[in-house]
Amino acid sequence: MLYGFINLPWWGYLMVLLGLTHITIVSVTIYLHRHQAHHALDLHPGLSHFFRFWLWLTTGICTKEWVAIHRKHHAKVETVDDPHSPVIKGINKVLWEGLELYRAEAANQATLDDYGHATPADWLERKLYSKYTSLGISCLLIIDFALFGLIGISIWAIQMAWIPFFAAGVINGAGHWYGYRNFESADASTNIIPVAVFIGGEELHNNHHAFASSAKFSNKPWEFDLGWQYIRLLSAAGLAKVKKLAPTPILNSDNPLIDHDTVSAVISNRWHVMSDYAQKVIGGVYQEEMRKANATSKILLRRGKKLLSRADSLLDSSAREHLEHILAESETLNEVYEFKQRLQNIWQEKSATHESLVLHLQEWCRQAEETGIKVLEEFSRNIRAYTLQPQPAYG
Repeated sequence: MLYGFINLPWWGYLMVLLGLTHITIVSVTIYLHRHQAHHALDLHPGLSHFFRFWLWLTTGICTKEWVAIHRKHHAKVETVDDPHSPVIKGINKVLWEGLELYRAEAANQATLDDYGHATPADWLERKLYSKYTSLGISCLLIIDFALFGLIGISIWAIQMAWIPFFAAGVINGAGHWYGYRNFESADASTNIIPVAVFIGGEELHNNHHAFASSAKFSNKPWEFDLGWQYIRLLSAAGLAKVKKLAPTPILNSDNPLIDHDTVSAVISNRWHVMSDYAQKVIGGVYQEEMRKANATSKILLRRGKKLLSRADSLLDSSAREHLEHILAESETLNEVYEFKQRLQNIWQEKSATHESLVLHLQEWCRQAEETGIKVLEEFSRNIRAYTLQPQPAYG
């Protein structure tokens, strides 16, 4: 039987395929990732169950397994315990064998016990979705064949490969290997590209790692998170409720003092603070040093801005050695690098009281403004202007 109940031109089959796989991607990013794994939003029970059913039908994914593996990835990122770090396992391994890595971790009961809490455990989950994970995709094969004939088998095969390739391979692999970074988080996460509608916003992976509990992944004006647009539509229809978004820096230049609210605002916006520091302070000093440097020094300073901004945990021995040479070459770069480290230490001190944090930030700003480094002085005055503001419902 060449044809099924539906006979379409070639482009019609293509549109059907893209439509079906897109629903699957939306189910992954909204239901599994933002709702279940990070609790960034609430979903209407009916919509939540539709997503769960669709993923069972089109991927065989068990919610608890996916959520547990993803949470463990965040908790153990770029370590030997990370289920799918290309930094540890190699980019080719994660990109092309992501599904095998997923299956191996899903078989680890300790991972499910430790990270799979607060996921569905109702009768349908226990008796159908988790128990018979292959039944759904088998039913889908029959449905695709009945609807589209022999070409339906090809549609089904691509549906089976879509999530393993784009989610388990591209996002988990390329999303920690290649792209640009808005925030110098301690992991290797990257934003692959600023717009990729076919993976629903998941391409903005560095933004997500910086603000894991945010329902919105886009951060810069030129970035587009399609998943967030769907969430806004669902919210307008009463089917979703956003719980948390990434903080937006609010500055009040009239604030002359560093107090408890200032410290809270700085810590809440720490990724924005450090991004500004890298761009305005390190970038400003680096450009000036490059301008003054002779030919030999310019060779040494190459890659300097990136190394000065990158988290220490991401520097290998070669990068560390190069950084040490740069810091020895330029007293000014060494000074702004030390101020960067000290600023980060303010919120990394686990046992510090709020009063001591205020004193530390006050002292940091006082010393920064006495350095004679103009961009650092301006940055310090900017720090004083950080202000707390209630989180809006939408970004």
